[in-house]
Amino acid sequence: MKKTMTRFIPFFIMASFLVTGCNQNIKSTTTAAKPSVSTEAKKDQGPVYKGKVVGKSNKAKQISIEVGKDKDAKTVMVSFDDKTKGLEYAAAGEGAIIAYEMRDGVPFATVIKPKLATLPPGVTVITPTEVKTLIDSNKDFLLVDSRPGNRYSASHLPGAVSIPVCEMQELLQNLPKEKDKLLIFYCGGPT
Repeated sequence: MKKTMTRFIPFFIMASFLVTGCNQNIKSTTTAAKPSVSTEAKKDQGPVYKGKVVGKSNKAKQISIEVGKDKDAKTVMVSFDDKTKGLEYAAAGEGAIIAYEMRDGVPFATVIKPKLATLPPGVTVITPTEVKTLIDSNKDFLLVDSRPGNRYSASHLPGAVSIPVCEMQELLQNLPKEKDKLLIFYCGGPT
């Protein structure tokens, strides 16, 4: 049973990357800052927007975030001020969860957190220290850099192969044929 589950670990890892994706298409449309389908209330936090940050203007003190999926996707403008916590997570192209409060009909961000991928069952997180130990000990494993190719070219971990998330389907043949080989994927995000 354990061996059968191990065979599917690469699939689950790839599926998690494909779900979070690295789609660079950014819509430029904006809508009024009314709550959308992906707005939900969190206990002790108030309403939130979940989605991909489209942009941030420090001069205008506004963040644009794309919420919803497919045809229901909308770009919402959220204001922020000096009291907003977690502004470092409002980077264009990154997933974020923005808790906000309404002030004079305008949503103001109170707390911004990174939107992290959920790992599928059977997939575990490995720390940078554990990866370094594996690299230093010359263990048999495959280290996969799933960032875009230009970031891999600029710098990558020793022994890593480039299989960007955006090209994962086309590059599946680069994964080892042995189903019990340890695979370690890394990206530039906090996951």
